[in-house]
Amino acid sequence: MIPRIALAPDYEISRLIKGGWHLAGGHGEVDPATARRDMARFVEAGITTFDCADIYTGVEQLIGAFRRESPALAARLRIHTKFVPDLDRLGDADARYVESVIDRSLARLGVERLDLVQFHWWDYAVPRYVEVALELERLRAKGKIDRIGVTNFDVPRLAEIVAAGVPVFSHQLQYSLLDERPAGAMTAFCAAHRIALLGYGTVAGGFLSERWLGAAEPVAPLANRSLTKYRLILEDFGDWATFQALLAVLARIGARHGCDIATVATLAVLGRAGVAAAIVGATNDAHLAAHVRLGEVVLDAGDLAAIAAATAARHGPLGAVYELERDRDGRHGRIMKYNLNT
Repeated sequence: MIPRIALAPDYEISRLIKGGWHLAGGHGEVDPATARRDMARFVEAGITTFDCADIYTGVEQLIGAFRRESPALAARLRIHTKFVPDLDRLGDADARYVESVIDRSLARLGVERLDLVQFHWWDYAVPRYVEVALELERLRAKGKIDRIGVTNFDVPRLAEIVAAGVPVFSHQLQYSLLDERPAGAMTAFCAAHRIALLGYGTVAGGFLSERWLGAAEPVAPLANRSLTKYRLILEDFGDWATFQALLAVLARIGARHGCDIATVATLAVLGRAGVAAAIVGATNDAHLAAHVRLGEVVLDAGDLAAIAAATAARHGPLGAVYELERDRDGRHGRIMKYNLNT
C-alpha cells in the first residue's frame, strides 16, 4: 500500500518516511515502550524507512531498542540519521570529532554501518563544510557509512561538496505546498547530479489537515515546536484567509478521493520533480490508517490545477533553501537550538 522507490539498484526505500523529530521532546510526553510498539506498526504497514538524527535527543536510542526487540521487522528497515556538528564546534570539527559522533550513532542504533548520514552545517561563514564532508567520505570508505546525504544546503555550497568528490546521494529539505523554495535551481542541480530529494514539513507540522480547516488563526504560545516552526512558514506564505482557501481546495479534493487533507498535500509534493520521498513526523500511530491510503490515491490533472491556483496566491517564503532559517537573528533562526550534540 505504501509506494516504494529504488534510489539505487541496491537501495530501496518507502516513499513515506517516518520522521523522528517528534519523539525528541517538545511535542509532548514520549513513552519509550509505546514508541517502539508504534514503530512496529509503521513497519508492518510498509513504512520501512525511519528518519532520525544525532541531535534528536533519545531517538537513535529508541530505534536501536526497537531493532533489538523486533529483529525480523528491523531487517526490513532503512534508517536515515544525520550528522549535525554543534554551532560551537564548526571551527574545530576535525577527523576525531566527526568519527566520534558517527561512532556514537552506530552504537545507539546498534548497527555496524549507517545506511544514510545526512550532513547539516549551521553557518556558511565558517567555511569548513567541504572539509568536514570529506571526513564523512573517509568514514564511508572505511565502511562505517553506506551513503552520504546532505540536509538544508543551498545550491552553491552543495555544488562545492559535489565538486570535491563527495558522492552526495540525497538532499533532505523542507518542501510543501506552503514552501516551494526547492523548486527551480535546487531541483535542477539535484537532477543533474542524481541526488534524490527527501522532503520534510510536507504537512507543515499538522497545519495542512482538517484540524485547521475553518479554525480561528492561532496565537502564541502554540502547542508544540512543530506548530511554532511552521506557523512562521505559514505567515510567509500568506494571510490566514489565503491559507484557509488552500485548505478548502485540499479538503474538496480529499473528499472526492476519500482521503484526508494531509494525504492530498503529501501526494502533491511527491509528484514534484526529483522528490523521492516525504518525511511525516509522528508522535504515535494515530494517523497511520490515513498514511496507508497514500498508495491508493492518484491526483488527476484537475486536482493539480486546483492546487496550483490556490498556491499561486502565495507571497513566500522567498529565497534559497533554508536561507530564512539560517539567519540566527531572524524570526526563523531565533527558535532553533544550535548545540545539541554535546
